[in-house]
Amino acid sequence: MLGGALIATYLLFGAAAMRIALKAREVQIPDFSNKTAAEATALATNLGLAIKVEDNHRVDPTIAAGHVLAQEPAAKSTARQMRSVRVWLSAGPRAAAVPALTGETERTAQLKLTQDGLDLASISEIRSPSYPFDVVVAQDPDAKTASAKVSLLVNRSEQNQTFVMPDLIGVNGERAASLLRGHGFRASIVGATAYPGIAPGTVIRQSPSGGFQIAPGESISIEVSR
Repeated sequence: MLGGALIATYLLFGAAAMRIALKAREVQIPDFSNKTAAEATALATNLGLAIKVEDNHRVDPTIAAGHVLAQEPAAKSTARQMRSVRVWLSAGPRAAAVPALTGETERTAQLKLTQDGLDLASISEIRSPSYPFDVVVAQDPDAKTASAKVSLLVNRSEQNQTFVMPDLIGVNGERAASLLRGHGFRASIVGATAYPGIAPGTVIRQSPSGGFQIAPGESISIEVSR
């Protein structure tokens, strides 16, 4: 009986200690609203959290472009350290003019329209070997025209080769960009963010994400650690 009591006491204290240890690793999610991606990353890093910036920016007349508009998990909720917090950045108020979309892939064109708060009115298709696959051949209205809706003409010819975007996270940014340029892609390093524990120059974000279909000549953005 004494031995059983000792074992039960040991297990009880062990469970309590584990619960306390797990509780100690929990932090309260701060409010990242209206902060830049760099400011949010610095704040999160100090708490042992990570920031994941989503690609699709959202139009908002009250939050400046490039500042956090929304987050998940919500502010003041509790999470374990090393948890990633997803944030969406504001694209600012609705764009005053239509952006240049000809030559972009359909996905990139739609993303630009969303970021500028413009609506996609329609997509028409052609099948021509003269243009890369899935590339915008024409747009209506033209770039720099004031309009809230845009129609696109996209090439659907399957005679042109497409590729699956590789997952670059964790590899050397300069080496990855060089290899992609060698295969006809417009790859560039667009920013560097402090990321403790990761060697400088390592890819931490990319656009398009791994797994997306891409065509030669498409623009690829890479963000690395510093």
